[in-house]
Amino acid sequence: MQAVIGGTVGASLPPVRALAAEARASQVTALQATNLGERVAVIAGAGGNVTVLQGPDGPLLVDGGTAAASADLLAQVARLSGGRAVQALFNTHWHPEQTGSNVALGGRGTRIIAHENTRLWLGTDIDSTWQRRHFAPLPRAGLPSETFYTNGHMKHGGEQIDYGYLLQAHTDGDIYVYLRGSNVLVVGDLLAVGAYPISDPDTNGWINGMVAASKALLDLAGEGTRIVPGQGPVQTRADLQRQYEMLVVVRDRLFDQVKQGLDADEMLAARPTREYDERCGNPELFIRNAAKGMAAHARQITGVV
Repeated sequence: MQAVIGGTVGASLPPVRALAAEARASQVTALQATNLGERVAVIAGAGGNVTVLQGPDGPLLVDGGTAAASADLLAQVARLSGGRAVQALFNTHWHPEQTGSNVALGGRGTRIIAHENTRLWLGTDIDSTWQRRHFAPLPRAGLPSETFYTNGHMKHGGEQIDYGYLLQAHTDGDIYVYLRGSNVLVVGDLLAVGAYPISDPDTNGWINGMVAASKALLDLAGEGTRIVPGQGPVQTRADLQRQYEMLVVVRDRLFDQVKQGLDADEMLAARPTREYDERCGNPELFIRNAAKGMAAHARQITGVV
């Protein structure tokens, strides 16, 4: 059954559809900064959301947009921070919409903080089957300089920052970064806005991990927490709750389909996302990537040893 599911996904995914999300994220548009308090802002338009926390010695960033947008982004950050140098950069995972400023900032001596798996992916060649793309390793200057395995804490300008690992979800290196005093939770691509959250099966993301990550983030967030996704406007805990509930329903349906021996095309035909499509759009990439991720966990799903 593993071979059937994995083979179907790899053979039938149209290249244009597979690249749609990446193409949207790679576009450089006019940068727009939204203030979330006196010291926190979110910059949109750099290929992915970038969260900026100001400090007396310079800002801290969570994610760095794409390489194409990096120069404009860092110029905008400099304007917001009075020209002070960026002190630290978190990568919420390895994807290029999050790591495009690594080389520029790493070359200046900025601390780059990420999960150890993110550093490993950034240091190797990656063939992304669902995006039909090859990703070359970053130069040494762009690799995270500080990594962790479970969680960590630090302060920046008096702000308590908690960060932690979320196992195999969107990728196998996803982290959250919680600016506790400002009550801002940055979650990268673990939360989607107006779309289905996509797991990356080529770097060990899968739908059950997305469910677990959504639940862990719900446990962190309060009613007033502002949640910064990888793309789109700032969200609320209620938005995250809606995604979690959707993922639980769809995961259970997909698990049942795996037990029935269905391949990805048959899963799509059964419309396991039918009541969510109006809100989240076309589910094809979501389901096909979920199918490929489940293939790697088929024994766990079916209980067959």
